[in-house]
Amino acid sequence: MLRGGDMKINCRAIVLIGCCLVAMLRLAQAEEPYQKVQPLLTTSQTVLGEPLAWPDGSPLKIISTIVTIDPGEETKWHKHGVPLYAYVLSGELTVDYGDKGTRAFAPGSAFMEAMDHWHRGTNSGKEPVRILAVYLGTEKGKPVIPKP
Repeated sequence: MLRGGDMKINCRAIVLIGCCLVAMLRLAQAEEPYQKVQPLLTTSQTVLGEPLAWPDGSPLKIISTIVTIDPGEETKWHKHGVPLYAYVLSGELTVDYGDKGTRAFAPGSAFMEAMDHWHRGTNSGKEPVRILAVYLGTEKGKPVIPKP
């Protein structure tokens, strides 16, 4: 017999799995500047089906992924069409911002990534870099925009 708390967990799991499947399909169709992206969640509603919205009432869409960059690899040059919260789970990430210089991010670093400035991430270490990336946008905003 399920208790009330168990039902919440089961419903959340079902919603999460469904959102992950949608995210995988969308990511498979989108051109990413780096291919080692594990979709976690893409949603525009809460676990109870309530629409997510910015304070002004416009719709909000959340996309979360784990990006992995192996030793010696780098992403393509890109920028972001929506705000991106990044958290380095492991490894050391170096981001080249062109004329704005480079920045290094160690495990445990949390930052809001540059949006309107071309950049690329590099792993010059000996272990994979794993980044939790959470995009905060709308249906119209592009999370990743590859440099032409």
